[in-house]
Amino acid sequence: MLEEAGGWRRVLERFESDAAAFMDRYPNRFMVLLIDFDGNDGRLDDARNKIPERLRERVFILGAWTEPEDLKKAGLGLYEEIGSAMAQDCREETDKIWGHALLKHNAAELARLREQVRPILF
Repeated sequence: MLEEAGGWRRVLERFESDAAAFMDRYPNRFMVLLIDFDGNDGRLDDARNKIPERLRERVFILGAWTEPEDLKKAGLGLYEEIGSAMAQDCREETDKIWGHALLKHNAAELARLREQVRPILF
């Protein structure tokens, strides 16, 4: 787990400068990048285009539709509880929390993630 980068662009910059080389060195390494989508329909494509093509199948970009704080305001719980619920959804192949309006935009990326890492983790 890497420390907070401070914005979606910084997440991508840090990935490129710090993590990409490690992924090249370790071909079985996966990376999940957490970003704020700020209500922007094109954010996923913008972010994905910053990932080197050779690594795209092993990098997953997920995040809140607006800001993470909005997840708590929506009554989904504390961040730890939200994360546990997300993991439970992945393990049980449900969308109880991932289907929430602030998270449902992650559906395609989540499907890719489940396909790749679920057999390893669960």
